[in-house]
Amino acid sequence: MTIDWNAFTPGPAFAGGALIGIAAAMLVLLNGRLAGVSGVLGGLLAPVRGDIAWRVAFVGGLIAAPVLYQWAWGPVHSQIDAGFGTLAAAGLLVGIGTRYGSGCTSGHGVCGLSRLSLRSLVATLTFMAAGFATVFLMRHLLAG
Repeated sequence: MTIDWNAFTPGPAFAGGALIGIAAAMLVLLNGRLAGVSGVLGGLLAPVRGDIAWRVAFVGGLIAAPVLYQWAWGPVHSQIDAGFGTLAAAGLLVGIGTRYGSGCTSGHGVCGLSRLSLRSLVATLTFMAAGFATVFLMRHLLAG
């Protein structure tokens, strides 16, 4: 494994992590809600009266932020080395995992770990290990 040190950007990575942490802290302190994206979206699929507006605003912010970024600084050039079928299967597996794990990376990895939740620690270790194993399997054992 090699690291492309020319593409390593610790400043923006730190700033992005800090913004995620601040946003999650603000949501819990000001609204009493956790910033777990799968839970926020799940609440929109089975709406409860009086619990919809903040969820719509949260999802709207997730959609608006990259649009505003692109408007201000131009398009971000990314390359995804997978086909539509692979991406669809991966998304389906992640969705199933969030249901079985009672949360997603933002819920467990950001909010749960910051609250010192043992369940979130186990969940985070599990999905990180699964990610490492998947990359190893796809890049080294199944690579053609």
